[in-house]
Amino acid sequence: MVVGFNHNFRYKGVVYHIQTEDGGLKSPNIITLLYRGGNILASKKTSYADITRVDNLVKVVEALMKDQHREMLRRLKDGELDSLLGPAPDPAPAKPSPPKSPEAGRPSKRPAVPKPPVAPVPSAVRPPVGKESKADTAAAAGRDRGAAGASLDEVILSYLAGDEDEKAKKGR
Repeated sequence: MVVGFNHNFRYKGVVYHIQTEDGGLKSPNIITLLYRGGNILASKKTSYADITRVDNLVKVVEALMKDQHREMLRRLKDGELDSLLGPAPDPAPAKPSPPKSPEAGRPSKRPAVPKPPVAPVPSAVRPPVGKESKADTAAAAGRDRGAAGASLDEVILSYLAGDEDEKAKKGR
């Protein structure tokens, strides 16, 4: 049995969740579900009963799961599922602010508490100057994408939908 995939992402201002699971050898099916607010909006089920005896079943099932998961993301992103989504739910009404007390606006009678000093990070923990770690490089790449106007959700959705792979293939 292959571990499933779960992703939350924002599409047209609404957060959706895609979940893909493997039923294992007792139920050799891959099931992908699209949720909004706990309600299932779309699903896809694929049987792999005909290939359960292949030598590298785990890798084959994992590849099938990734493809099916990406397909659901791609269909949503391309608007193919818009008819199933219905209208976006209304945002929650704003809670009224509590009534102001007569003491509002008066200075506090409590003495100010000073913040504790922040200890410097020892140089042994900091990376050497001029050498970037993989995390620094990834963070810089994320900032670069963000500077182009894409939100983190859009970047992740694009990656999961395979758009980056297609752009790379076209550039070759």
